[in-house]
Amino acid sequence: MTMQDDVLFSAVHSVAIIGASGYTGAELLRLLLGHRAFEVVLATGDSQAGVPIAELYPSLAAGYGDRRFDEVDVAAAAAADLVFLGLPHGASQRLVPELRAAGARRIVDLAADFRLRDASLYPTWYGEEHHAPDLLGSFVYGLPELFREEIAGAELVAAPGCYVTTAVLALAPLVRAGLVEATGLVVDAASGVSGAGRPPKPTTTFCAVDEDFTAYGLLNHRHTPEIEQALGGGSQVLFTPHLAPMNRGILATCYARPVPGSAPTTAGLLAHGREFYAGEPFVVVDERSPSTKATLGSNSVHLTYRVDERTGWVIAIGALDNLTKGASGQALQAANVMCGLEETTGLPIVGVYP
Repeated sequence: MTMQDDVLFSAVHSVAIIGASGYTGAELLRLLLGHRAFEVVLATGDSQAGVPIAELYPSLAAGYGDRRFDEVDVAAAAAADLVFLGLPHGASQRLVPELRAAGARRIVDLAADFRLRDASLYPTWYGEEHHAPDLLGSFVYGLPELFREEIAGAELVAAPGCYVTTAVLALAPLVRAGLVEATGLVVDAASGVSGAGRPPKPTTTFCAVDEDFTAYGLLNHRHTPEIEQALGGGSQVLFTPHLAPMNRGILATCYARPVPGSAPTTAGLLAHGREFYAGEPFVVVDERSPSTKATLGSNSVHLTYRVDERTGWVIAIGALDNLTKGASGQALQAANVMCGLEETTGLPIVGVYP
């Protein structure tokens, strides 16, 4: 470890996780065990308060021993140096004002409550008015590969979710460089069942999911405006999510039309993607077709590009682990940037295989 590392990690930052008993909270608990500068001082479980962490997640037993999930305590959370919110949609809107009033300085929200800048979009896409619209402008969008400068030194960060991260990182090099038309973008993406959260639902039980593959949220999935916002440039997206019979992972196949008069090639787009993400530790651009298995347990996203000369379509494909780079790993990556730490701290860059 270098002298600079000694300085960076000499002070340990206290961390509170509100909503630690869900899948994203459990993933945060796993990742934070290997973090040299963050220490979990509060891990709330709402309905799981008082339950041993290892009882709900035996995989965490070696790291958390007999520790139990805590009751929600706004004052205790606000006293921590950093607060992660792993709550269902809508809960953060009500809690963040309380946390800020209690003195919370840095907050990373893993839900969609503060991702959209335009409050008028929430009734259309989420079915209700936003309860803290005055705070939307204070949150920075937490996708470090594209918004690193805004995240650095920010106090409030809205971490994007798995579908959006996969699609945006795949398409951003093409849209931002004006290589494809920003309108008429098509995103077909499949998610593992953990993306639906820990509480059981009729559509996510074993019997419902096993040996099945289904599309949902047809034409009106709530992450559509978020993809368009993050891509920018007047983007227009047709997004169709699918539920796949696997635990973890996202695979997004995105289609775009080249700008008129251009003649992109597969080799050229691959070279452009590599250049666009040069130096990014968590992005792999390769000719190989991405797979969810290759990203399992890692904070990395794998991308590839193709040009179909027969139909004229450009294809961008991305894969990642929906609980790591698609949620908790991304939130931790953003928190590292917020706190001026080495961005890769506590985050695995390679997957678990087989």
